[in-house]
Amino acid sequence: MQAADEHDAPASPTPPDDTTTASPVADASTDASTDASTDASPDDGTTAPAASSPRVPYVLGGDLWRRPSRAAWLSVATIMAVVLIPLRGLYRGTGSSMEEAFMLVFPKRMLAGDVPNVDFLHLYGPGSLHVLMGWYEVFGYTLEAQRGFGLLQHLGLIFGVYALVRAWGHLLAVVAAITTTLLVLTPIGLSALAWEGAVALAIWSVVFGVRALHTTGRERIVVLLASGALAGFAMSFRPDLVVALGLAHCFMWWKGLRTLGWRAPALGIGGSVVGLLPMWLHLAVAGFPAAWRGMVTEPVRELRPGRELPQPPSFDKVDGALQAVVEGPADAPWWRLPALAAHHQLWLWFWVVIATAFGVVIAAIWLRRRGDSPQRLTLLCGALLGLGLLPQALQRPDSTHLAWGSCVSFALLAPVLAELAGVVRPKLTAVRRDIAIGAVLAVAMLVVMPFYTYRSYLLYTRISVGDKIGGYEVSREDRRFYFGNEPLQRASQAAIDELDRSSKPGERLLVGPADLSRTIYSDVVFYFMFPELEPATYFIEMDPGLADDEGSSLASDVASADWVLLTNFWTGWYEPNASSNFGSDAPNQVVANQFCLVGDYENALVLLYRKCAPGETPSGVSPAGIGIGADRRASLERELAENS
Repeated sequence: MQAADEHDAPASPTPPDDTTTASPVADASTDASTDASTDASPDDGTTAPAASSPRVPYVLGGDLWRRPSRAAWLSVATIMAVVLIPLRGLYRGTGSSMEEAFMLVFPKRMLAGDVPNVDFLHLYGPGSLHVLMGWYEVFGYTLEAQRGFGLLQHLGLIFGVYALVRAWGHLLAVVAAITTTLLVLTPIGLSALAWEGAVALAIWSVVFGVRALHTTGRERIVVLLASGALAGFAMSFRPDLVVALGLAHCFMWWKGLRTLGWRAPALGIGGSVVGLLPMWLHLAVAGFPAAWRGMVTEPVRELRPGRELPQPPSFDKVDGALQAVVEGPADAPWWRLPALAAHHQLWLWFWVVIATAFGVVIAAIWLRRRGDSPQRLTLLCGALLGLGLLPQALQRPDSTHLAWGSCVSFALLAPVLAELAGVVRPKLTAVRRDIAIGAVLAVAMLVVMPFYTYRSYLLYTRISVGDKIGGYEVSREDRRFYFGNEPLQRASQAAIDELDRSSKPGERLLVGPADLSRTIYSDVVFYFMFPELEPATYFIEMDPGLADDEGSSLASDVASADWVLLTNFWTGWYEPNASSNFGSDAPNQVVANQFCLVGDYENALVLLYRKCAPGETPSGVSPAGIGIGADRRASLERELAENS
C-alpha cells in the first residue's frame, strides 16, 4: 500500500498521465489475460487494480500462484539461456585457491566441531557457513557441490533484480536481469562466497518490503515478517550489509507508518530477529568478544591496511595484485574489439559506480516529487539498497568489488531511463523504449568495462564449447580443483601425491606462503584435498597484518604441525598498501630449525616439509630463500625500492 503525503499521488498500478506509456505495470509483451482478484483493496483509500487491468507484478501486490503468462515464461527462458551459455565453463574454470577453497573448508571444520572466530579466522558472518554445512551433508563435499550452491546464489540475485524491475514490465526486467548477470556471474566464477548470497537475500527482502506496501490484512503482516527475516538472514551472511538494508528498510517502514503505525517497523524488526538466528547461535557458541574480534576488529581495523587499494584506482597501472596477474600478457583472456586499457577501465568504472549509486537515488527522489507512482516508489527502495552497497566498491576498487558494489544500482539504470523517457517522450511505446534502454546499457558496458563483463563472459563461453581449456585440474579421490597454469598444476599434484602416500589421518597440516613473514595469501585448497588431516593453525585463511603480525600465534602453530606445505604462487605479490610490509620472521625460523624438506616441486613453487624425527637434521634454511621464492622476493624488493 501507499501512504499519501505532500509528494504522493494515490497508489495504483497505473502511473500518472505523464508516465502512463513509459512506465506500465505490464509492457506490451504481457498477455491480455486479467485477474480482478490479483490484489486486495488497500486500506488507505488508494485504488486497487480494475478487472480490466493487466496482470499486476508480484512486487506490486500481484498473485504469485496464478498461471504464468507466455511473456513470463519467455522472460525466464531468456535469462536462463544467458546463464547457461557459459555455465559448463564456469564449472571447469580456474578457482580462487583461498576464497573459494575456504567456503569448502570452513563448513567442513564446523561439522568437525570447530567454531569460527575461535578455532579459525573467519571475517564474515556465520550464516553462509551454516547453510553450506547442510548443503555438503546432502550433496557431498565436492567442488561441484560448492559451485552448485554458488550458482543458486547468483540466480537468487539475478531473479531478485528481475522481480523488482518487473514493475516496469517483462522486457525491461529482462534487460535489468541480464545486466546483473554480466556483472555478478563471472567476476569470481561460481564460488559460493557470502557476498552474493547476502545481496540475493537483501534484494528479495526489498521485493517483499515493497509488496507489503501494496497488500492488506493478514498477507501484509506475513510479507512484512518475511521481508524482515530475509534482511536478518542476509546480515547473518554479511553483517556489513546493515547500512544498505537499513537505508532501504527504514524508508519502507516509514512509508508503512501511515496505515500500520509502529506495527510496520515492529514486524520488520521482529522478522529480522528471526532471520538473524545463525548470528545468535554463533554468539552463544563463540562468545561475544571472539565474534566481535573476528567480524569487526580483524576485518575493519587490522586487515584493511593490507587489503585496501587507492581511491580512485591508479590511472597508469593496475593496483590489485591478482588483477595484475590476470591482465599480464601471458594470462589476459582473448579480446580483439577496441577497448580502453585495463587500468583505464578500472579508473573510469570507479567514477561510474559512484555516479550511478547516487544518480539512481537522486533520480528516484526527483521523479517522485514530480508525481508518485508504485513504480517510482519501488525504484527508490531499490536505489537506497544499491547506495548502501557502495562502500563495498570503494574499500577495494578492483573489478570484483566494483561489480559487487554496483550490481543493483547499475541494473536500476534501466527503470530510471524508462521513467525519464516517460517524461521526455511520453508517447514512446514500451517495447521501443525498453529495446533502446537495453542497447544503451549494452554500449555503456562495452565502453566502460568490457573486460570485466563481456570478456569474462566470452572466456567461459569458449571453455563451455571446448574452444579453450579451462583450469588445470589437480585431484585426490573424488575431490578436484583447477589451477591457472601447468607449472602450478604439476607442482601441486606432485605435493598432493606425496602427502597422500606419507601422511596419516589425524596428523596436523599447515598451509601457507613460502615466506611466512608476509602472509599475503594462503592456498587453502590443500586443506580441502586432505579433510582427514587437522589444520594446525587458526589462520587457515591468511591475510597481511593478521597471521604475520609480531604477536600472532603463527610460529607456535607451525611448531605444532606434523606437515607444512608452502607455496611460492604469490611471493611476488605487490600492492600499494601494507601487504608489502614484512612481519615476524619467527615462523620461517621454526620451519628451518624443526622441519625436514620432503619435496621441492617445480623450483620451489611448492615445498613440502614434515616434522623432523629425533636424530634427523632439519633443513636449516628459511623456506623464503629457496628456489623461485628468492628470485620473486628480490623482484619485490626492487619494486618496493622503485615505488618508495
